[in-house]
Amino acid sequence: MTFSETASDLAYASGWRLVRSMPGVVASGLFNAGADYANRNGGPVQLRRNLARVMGVHPIAVPDVLMRAAMRSYARYWQEAFRLPSMDLAETARAIDASVMGREHLEAALARGKGVVAALPHSGNWDLAGVWLAQNHGRFTTVAERLKPESLFERFVAFRESLGFEIVPATGGEVPPTQVLRERLADGGIVCLLADRDLTSGGIPVDFFGQRTSFPAGPARLAAETGAALLPAHCWFTADGWGFKVEPEIDMAAGLAGATQQLADVFSLNIVRHPADWHMLQPLWWEDLSAARLERMGVAH
Repeated sequence: MTFSETASDLAYASGWRLVRSMPGVVASGLFNAGADYANRNGGPVQLRRNLARVMGVHPIAVPDVLMRAAMRSYARYWQEAFRLPSMDLAETARAIDASVMGREHLEAALARGKGVVAALPHSGNWDLAGVWLAQNHGRFTTVAERLKPESLFERFVAFRESLGFEIVPATGGEVPPTQVLRERLADGGIVCLLADRDLTSGGIPVDFFGQRTSFPAGPARLAAETGAALLPAHCWFTADGWGFKVEPEIDMAAGLAGATQQLADVFSLNIVRHPADWHMLQPLWWEDLSAARLERMGVAH
């Protein structure tokens, strides 16, 4: 284990232990202060570049107020994540129930009995959306990237399992994750996947805010192979709560490429509505990726 890995593990362990014991107003103040400090000198360069594409402007034209709001939104996600294990999950789900829009799309898809693939971007608090889902529709399945060190990965698995999620490791599991996901869908279950950043070499090219990138192939492929409904979903923050939305089912007749482009289009519309809550601080578009990364992805450059 490297020094950096050890430090990361200790930092997250301390967060889960200390933040949950703080009064909410104190935790919010500390996380906002940290966000503002991180936003000094213009904020994270890649976040600014990503938001510039959302807004259709040069990075220098991204308003400072949006950058500040974006960093505070990102900090709020982590503050809530650290506090979630100490919250009454049933009461939390009841508190956010009125904030969930489009639940009729989820209920109609589940009634068909062929399972649901819910695809989300990295926006708002998707863990809280998962709490609502687990409390109202039972345990669902999702995939977790295997972090280093292993102890940190296990912390995140334990955290999300405590919320009622079934966690399947993306790599290193006893069976391939797709096998588990297919089995859950065959039983009429729900699979939730973050779907706006491709970490593999098998992604599907899409136009996203007018430029090329790739999205994971998994959501559309699982729906095509199992007959499950593919439902885009979105999460965002409000001043005193949260917003959650389930969109209408994606038309799989368009094939894998067409269905994934539909996902990108729906994601883009919702991100434009809530740009500060899109937590994409990493390079996403092909233009921002290194030549070596593009080569591993099989993208001509």
